[in-house]
Parts: sequence; C-alpha cells; structure tokens
Amino acid sequence: MGFLFLGCSGIRSNLHMGSANGLANGQGRHPLFSFGVISDVQYADIPDGHSFLGVPRYYRHSMLVLQRAVKSWNNHNNLNFAIDFGDIVDGHCPKDQSLNAVKRVVGEFENFNGHVYHMIGNHCLYNLPRDKLLPVLNIPNLGGGHAYYDFSPTPEYRFVVLDGYDISAIGWPHDHPNTLEALKFLSEKNPNSDKNSPEGLKGLDRRFLMFNGAVGKQQMEWLDGVLQDATNSNQKVIVCCHLPLDPGASSQEALLWNYDQVMDVIHRFRCVKVCLAGHDHEGGHSIDSHGIHHRVLEAALECPPGTDAFGYIDVYDDMLSLVGTDRMKSTNISFHP
Repeated sequence: MGFLFLGCSGIRSNLHMGSANGLANGQGRHPLFSFGVISDVQYADIPDGHSFLGVPRYYRHSMLVLQRAVKSWNNHNNLNFAIDFGDIVDGHCPKDQSLNAVKRVVGEFENFNGHVYHMIGNHCLYNLPRDKLLPVLNIPNLGGGHAYYDFSPTPEYRFVVLDGYDISAIGWPHDHPNTLEALKFLSEKNPNSDKNSPEGLKGLDRRFLMFNGAVGKQQMEWLDGVLQDATNSNQKVIVCCHLPLDPGASSQEALLWNYDQVMDVIHRFRCVKVCLAGHDHEGGHSIDSHGIHHRVLEAALECPPGTDAFGYIDVYDDMLSLVGTDRMKSTNISFHP
C-alpha cells in the first residue's frame, strides 16, 4: 500500500489527576453507560525485568493488577462491559507456555460479570499466530484473519476497534501478502539491520519499527463505511486501537505507521469524538486539530507491586469521564455532542 505521511498539530497535555474515589465527573448526572478499561497486562510467569530503555517491568504482578481490576469492575455493579487494549501476555513468555498463558489471562478477564472486548497487540502476536489468537480472544471473525470490528452498546454510541497490525511483519504467515508488504515498507523506511531500532530515524519517522504496524486498504474502506453508517444513524463514535493515532498523546516510537491516513478518514466525519489506545506504557492525552481527544492508557505491566493501572469510563452525551485507579490518571473528556 502507498502511505502518505502528514504532520499533526496535536499537543500533549497534562492529565487530570484523581483516584477512583475522587472526582464528581458527571456533575451529578447519570451516565448513559459505563465500561472498564485496562491495557498492556503483558503477563508472563517469569522474574521481573526491564524494557529496552531500562523501565522496570513486573511480569507476574501484572496478573494481580488484572485480578484487582476485575474485582473492582464487578463491585461497581453498573459497568456494561470492559475493553482490553491489547498485549495481554509478554513477548518474553516462554513459547511452550504461550497458549496456556493467553488462556489464563483470558480466564481472568472472564471472571468479569460482563462482556470483555479484546484487541490484538504486538506482544500477543509474538506469542501466537492470528489463527490461534483470535478464537481465544473471541474476536469477531470477519474472515481472512482480520481483527477489526465494531459494536453499539446503546443507540447513541458506536465503538470501532481497529486492527493496528493489519499490515505487519508479525502474526501473519511468513509468505502472507500483508507480511511481505510490511517487510518491504520497513526496508524502505528503516535502514537499520534491527528493524525494531529507531537509530538514525528523525522525528515522526521513528515510528517505522517492526513492533508497530499499519491499517490496510480493505480495513480503511471498512472504517469509512462504518463511520458513514454511524453518521447516518446519528451515533457518536469511540475509536479503539492498540496503537496510538496522534503524536500529541504518544511517543513517536509507538505510533501506528499510517496514523495520519487513518485520521484523514476519521476527520472526514464529525461523529468520532474520542480515540483510545494502549501500547505507549506511560499514557497520554491530546486534542488534535479537529477537536478529537486521544487518550493513551497507562500499562498494567509497569505497576510496582501494590500499585495498579486500570479504570472505568462513564459515558455521557457530551463527555467521557475516565475514573482511573492509582497509576491510571483520571481524565475528563468534553466534546460537542
């Protein structure tokens, strides 16, 4: 696919701090619905380690974070569903344990009293190929191994879940056209022998790394059709993707390869109000040039023992209120209804 890369005027902003006990976010109003959120559990039954940049990672403790998240969601009583933003197991998980590890984490999610919507991340694909991963995650089967879908919890809102590894060097068979396209793209954009290294890449080009991916042409056409249908149905849309879609909310190294093309489609419609993502473990929040909020969620993996990163979102006609726990920062997101 041909990529067109544009700049972005999103500005990274400070997040509203708060705790699950904290904010009167809806000004006393009753939300239309509420849902739980967590990202980047990256569980593995291995000793603690560090990221490439030296950030501590707590592979076993992340399972406890998830267990506390599910317990908290169940205690809330009014959560309609929960969304997992990908990377439920870590790439360092021993490969002979991968399937059981994924099933174990999914089993913890299934202790939640409502439905859980999953999406795939790069660490998921390090562990299992798509044909094995998607059924375990109960991702709707659109055929061809695709992992994008949409759902409407109420008549007023629609959620669009993107497959950020549609064009990717991981997850597909080695000879799959999407793999070959991704490898060709990386060879053109990243001169390093290690395609996960951003060495020598400048600015937004630092996203051209093998652990990222792109949305392909067929998915782009699907997205356009879904947003047109949501517009015709007078629905507000929340876009979810493991990979961030705005540089203002994320490090350059974590962005979807063709985030700008995806946002070009999104910006043609006024129905999209918020884009939610994971992948960049520090989290972030920005408002782009068209007034769309981008909120990247903090990772469960990087919670030291005894700390947490999960939350729930109350949804109103004109705002979303993320009520975070501990390291997941509470955020109020207001928009024109």
